[in-house]
Amino acid sequence: MSLSVKLPALGESVVEGTVARWLVKEGDRIERDQPLVEITTEKVDTEIPAPEAGVIEKILVPEGETVEVGTELVRIASAGAAGAGARRAPQASEVTGEAGAAGAGARRAPQASEVPAAEPAAAASDVRATPVARLAAAETGVDLHDVEGTGAGGRVTKGDVRRHAARGEAPPPAQTRPAATAPGRPAYLTYQLQTGDRVIPMSPLRKLVAQHMVLSKQVSPHVGTVAEIDMGGIVRVREVHKRAFREQHGFNLTYLPFVVHATVRALREFPRLNASVVEDSIVEKKDVHIGIAVETEKGLVVPVVRHADRLSLTGLSETIEDLSNRARSKQLSLDELKGGTFTVSNPGRQGNLYGFAIINQPQVGILRMGEMVKRPVVRTVEGEDAIVVRPMMHLALSYDHRAVDGAPANAFLFRVRELLEEAEFDL
Repeated sequence: MSLSVKLPALGESVVEGTVARWLVKEGDRIERDQPLVEITTEKVDTEIPAPEAGVIEKILVPEGETVEVGTELVRIASAGAAGAGARRAPQASEVTGEAGAAGAGARRAPQASEVPAAEPAAAASDVRATPVARLAAAETGVDLHDVEGTGAGGRVTKGDVRRHAARGEAPPPAQTRPAATAPGRPAYLTYQLQTGDRVIPMSPLRKLVAQHMVLSKQVSPHVGTVAEIDMGGIVRVREVHKRAFREQHGFNLTYLPFVVHATVRALREFPRLNASVVEDSIVEKKDVHIGIAVETEKGLVVPVVRHADRLSLTGLSETIEDLSNRARSKQLSLDELKGGTFTVSNPGRQGNLYGFAIINQPQVGILRMGEMVKRPVVRTVEGEDAIVVRPMMHLALSYDHRAVDGAPANAFLFRVRELLEEAEFDL
């Protein structure tokens, strides 16, 4: 009896995945939960484990191919069906002599990927590299042996490959010049390459990100509103606690948990922002699960803080720190990328004044933090107007006008501002 292993859902809004590398071959005997294949998406790299013990019967998707969720990847003959006659495929080190080589050939014909080239160089598989780096190298024609790895243990990363490729010259325009008019595309939308232009092919992951961003803009009528926040109270609270906090917890107390804490409190008062549009209905979520946008080597990922409204400021800080670190080291589980009901994005110190983020489907709102800067503002001091210097930040809310009207959206953002300026937080 054959068991089919399909590409599972790998995160909210992820509909495709790329087969980065097969970890088994046809004929291999495998155990339950043994990793079969490395899959990469725009949100997460992961390994698909074997659901049962058995023998690899047929690999159906080659390395480098992008397929939709639900696509059959491999068939496994179950251990019972394989019986005693199904033996584990021999490793190269186990096949010696002519008789051994002949026996191996009789049991399993070599795969195309196993046939050496006429002038074999050192295989790229002997280079320590991430699956995404291998894909990037294949797309750009970069030899991984020539790339200096900056990842953990000297591992080659996607960024290493891109930087190496950027040092090379662009292909001649005559070889890469696109047709004057792509199918279904007006001529004025097609750029003609000029001498000196550098062509950087989109990776499969970049294409997926682009598709999802376009989809979100097509599905949701985005509206934006901005609030200016006086962060003076938050700065004082942080200054009082930051040394003791670091000594106790081992990391810095940042401004992000304060913003998230204020956001989840406001969401409880304005549940229409903690919702999704499902067909012709608006579903207000019972639970508050906050997605935290984190910039990583492979781009933006959004791990989820579950039941964020049940956590203290310290609990939020610890959870955000843990998720952010594991996102950057690619140690997140698939479940930690699913189920967000609202997203907060923090571009960091170079976030500029403000910017409107694209909504993370199927949510209806995303809050983006701007850079905090000291600016002169007018305040009433002892009944008189005075110009004082205050640490100011802009918060920009993007919301889905199908589900949220301007009045509740502005009221929600105003409430977030009130909570931050009151600065009544208990660690």
